[in-house]
Amino acid sequence: MATLTTHVDGLTLPNPFVIASGPPGTNLNVIRRAFDEGWGAVIAKTVSLDASKVINVTPRYGKLMANDGKEVIGWENIELISDRPFPIWLDEFKKCKDSHPDSVLIASIMEEYSRDAWTEIVERCQDAGVDGFELNFSCPHGLPERKMGAAMGQDPDILGEVCSWVMAAAKKPVWAKMTPNITHIEDPARRALAAGCHGVSAINTIRSVIGVNLDTLRPEPTVEGYTTPGGYSSKAVRPIALRMCMELATLIRHEFPGRSLSGMGGIETGDDAAQFILLGSDTVQVCTGVMKFGYGMVKPLSEGLLAFMEKHQFHSPADFKGKSLDFFTSHAELVRLQQARKAARAAEAAKVVQADGEWSGDDFVKQSQALAR
Repeated sequence: MATLTTHVDGLTLPNPFVIASGPPGTNLNVIRRAFDEGWGAVIAKTVSLDASKVINVTPRYGKLMANDGKEVIGWENIELISDRPFPIWLDEFKKCKDSHPDSVLIASIMEEYSRDAWTEIVERCQDAGVDGFELNFSCPHGLPERKMGAAMGQDPDILGEVCSWVMAAAKKPVWAKMTPNITHIEDPARRALAAGCHGVSAINTIRSVIGVNLDTLRPEPTVEGYTTPGGYSSKAVRPIALRMCMELATLIRHEFPGRSLSGMGGIETGDDAAQFILLGSDTVQVCTGVMKFGYGMVKPLSEGLLAFMEKHQFHSPADFKGKSLDFFTSHAELVRLQQARKAARAAEAAKVVQADGEWSGDDFVKQSQALAR
């Protein structure tokens, strides 16, 4: 019988579905709700040592609609990391592990370019009982003046150095979360893995402007008449996320075998999740989907993935992880393969009967015409 149990970096998850860092993991109450609904793991909303500079605005979301306004296909946010004081988070991490000791709780952390700050946040979260870390090098907006988030993740040298600081202090698995707002996502990922990170996760949101209101002529979401570029998510980003996860999985396969990949970007169904796993993901993360459909969506996600596995007779997600990677190649190779197939077909069609014993009832007409001038 098929099972969704997932083993990754020494952690055992009941299924590969992980709450991605963001509003669905913004405090103890919602994290507990996620575990009670059956999510495989929860990555809490990103924390920092000093939350006093984190001030959110309202509204902070924008939606791209399809089907005459009936379906959300794109979602933009200008939301910052957690605005809750770090000591409160430490207390809630402890309470969460007390109430759900067997559940996998991962801390998403972000700090400035300071070894002391990264070391402190790792050690204090670790002491609070978290099961692992995700390093937020990928938030596309907010706090760039402090060189945090994507401002750090877009510089492979700095990212690699920070990862080495974290790995010197961490006693738990560490994933580095990659920004998609970069030309070659493999470059920062390579530095993170070379520094010792157990895995990478991708993608975070894509820097965007969701649209302009044609009545007010103001870009959205509008705050006091103004806005700022935000992060784009939901199902519209899935093809981009799949491409980048494929690139990361290929990097891992060739240069860092055994390291892990947590894929995300527009996952709303079990079939969506299957595609990410086929392209090399060990786990799959969901954030916007939970904001659209609620924590209970983990049940249809699990049912859909199990149905896919049973259809193909896969016992576990590990059985088909990366199975589709072998079918990517260069455009030049696609041309060569197609030309070779056409040449083989032409050669077959050009065969002519040389002796009476070669005639075939199935190909009689073709064989006759091949002999005609």
